[in-house]
Order: sequence, then structure tokens, then C-alpha cells
Amino acid sequence: MRETCVPTGVALKDTGFGHTLSLVNGKYKMVILYWLAENKVMRHNELKRSIGTISFKTLSVMLKELEEDGLVIRQEYPQIPPKVEYSLSERGQSLMPLLNMMCNWGEANMAALEHVK
Repeated sequence: MRETCVPTGVALKDTGFGHTLSLVNGKYKMVILYWLAENKVMRHNELKRSIGTISFKTLSVMLKELEEDGLVIRQEYPQIPPKVEYSLSERGQSLMPLLNMMCNWGEANMAALEHVK
């Protein structure tokens, strides 16, 4: 096992840790990945309703970035009106154990935070 994920003298952006952060960085990216993992396939408006606090434009930008990073698949159906669905790619699905560990950690540590307040 490595001593550190960010060795001394190496820029954070040049590490695996930095790369992972660059993919999921942002207020909504992990939330979008979560909803897609839970529902398998979702349309833009379904995601917007599920998240609630995201604007149409921000969701569009986040989905485009996730697609460019190979984490989300955008499937467009040629029909009137147009139908577009989003799902996790294999690469996006590979992040789910990380998100699940974050969930488990959060649940285990919520009580500790209550004592601090």
C-alpha cells in the first residue's frame, strides 16, 4: 500500500487523487451520478426534479462535462419531440463503490457531528 496518494513534490492535479477530484468536482456532479446510479436511465427533466435546486442550464453543463469525461452516456432518440436519456457509462459505474463508501462514512459520522454542535 502507498504511503500517500499525493507524494511530496508532485502537483495534486498530476495524481490519481487529483484526477478523480477533477471528474467529480462541482456542487452537483456526484448528486447527478447518484441519481443515475439509483434509476439507471433518466431524462433531463427527471434529473432536474430529483435534484430540485439545480437550474436547467447548470444541469445541462454538468451532464455535458460528465459525458465528455466518459462517466455518463447520452442517448438521443430521433423522434418528435426529441427524447434524450442519460445513464452511467461503465466508467461512471466504477465510481459507485467510492460514492457508497462516502455514504457509509457519512452515516457513521453524522452522530459525531451532532455532538460537536
